[in-house]
Amino acid sequence: MDWLTPQIQALAWTAMVIGFVHTLLGPDHYLPFIALARARRWSRTRTLAITGLCGIGHVTGSVVIGLLGLAAGAALNHVVELESLRGQLASWAMLSFGLVYTAWGLRQAWRDRRHYHFHAHANGTTHLHEHSHQREHAHPHLGSNRNIGPWALFIVFVLGPCEALIPVLMYPAASNNFLGLAWVVAVFSVATISTMLVIVTLGVKGLAGVKQPHLERYSHALSGAAISACGVFMLLGF
Repeated sequence: MDWLTPQIQALAWTAMVIGFVHTLLGPDHYLPFIALARARRWSRTRTLAITGLCGIGHVTGSVVIGLLGLAAGAALNHVVELESLRGQLASWAMLSFGLVYTAWGLRQAWRDRRHYHFHAHANGTTHLHEHSHQREHAHPHLGSNRNIGPWALFIVFVLGPCEALIPVLMYPAASNNFLGLAWVVAVFSVATISTMLVIVTLGVKGLAGVKQPHLERYSHALSGAAISACGVFMLLGF
């Protein structure tokens, strides 16, 4: 394999390390999925499918821009500037989605508060009746918006750049050969998406053993707060 030069091999190892480290150090790559999976009670299959799809979108967005930049002969600094703009858009989108979801979650929690009513019967006996408006009246309508969260995350991840992919990996690899470029991109993609899937799996399994009944009705609001925090960290450059 003439295309697998020492430079390409070195870049492939670098791609693997960067893919793992940048995902591990970026909670926005996994915390939103863990939080929504807990709040929405997603199955493990659904959770990993959504995580994987968002991971593919995350990597593909940067790959497409990198390839277009290479094909057009664009200077690296111009492509990096575009990626920086995408990063700002993704950060604000993550924060906005988190805030909206938090507000919706607080509304759901308010509707799910317990009510107590006294009931008197003809024989003179009375009893205390407890009920929740959310569970009795609102629950049937939750299915209508259950897909908003996954699609919102997908859009955010397509916007979100893989900062190191283009300047550190794609442009150097492209100077060697096309097959080498494809190999480096594939290694980075597999490392990034695999790390996302593993961390989300561990996070979901870990939270499954945590039982906090008194916080259950705030699960959506807490998820929104976690997503908002990720947006803030992204804006701060973490």
